[in-house]
Amino acid sequence: MHPDKTKIVCCKDGSCKGRYPNVQFDFVGYSFRRRIVKNRKRNSIFVNFTQAVSEAALKSMRQRTRKARFQTRTYLMADIARMHNPVLRGWLSYYGKFSPSAMYPVLRHFNRMLTAWAVRKYKRLKGHRTPAPLFVEGIAKRQPRLFDCSYIGNGG
Repeated sequence: MHPDKTKIVCCKDGSCKGRYPNVQFDFVGYSFRRRIVKNRKRNSIFVNFTQAVSEAALKSMRQRTRKARFQTRTYLMADIARMHNPVLRGWLSYYGKFSPSAMYPVLRHFNRMLTAWAVRKYKRLKGHRTPAPLFVEGIAKRQPRLFDCSYIGNGG
């Protein structure tokens, strides 16, 4: 075991009171740490040691979206959906399995990239901050299955 990579971690939940140097760890793209969770059977909220997508994985997903640079191209929205749907579905099915709400920053970033694409593609949106997101939202309402992420939260 490598001394820099291997640490003993206290899986601190709501009942643990002591102070420990290591209370979280990252493994295969997930961050394991204390989180507030809801018990659906008793309808109560408590603190538990659970997993969700790690900050490093979120950063790499946003970086991959930036590297695609679709906002600087003249693609159609359907072309962007065709290129990125498999990637988005993969991320959501892998990382969204345990804590789907932790994926919201990546989805917000993707929507911002779509807004930047719309501003560059359509002259009538250039220089206007409000109409561009409304334009993207209108496309989402007209074509709800274009970027199909409807299975978030129900186990993939």
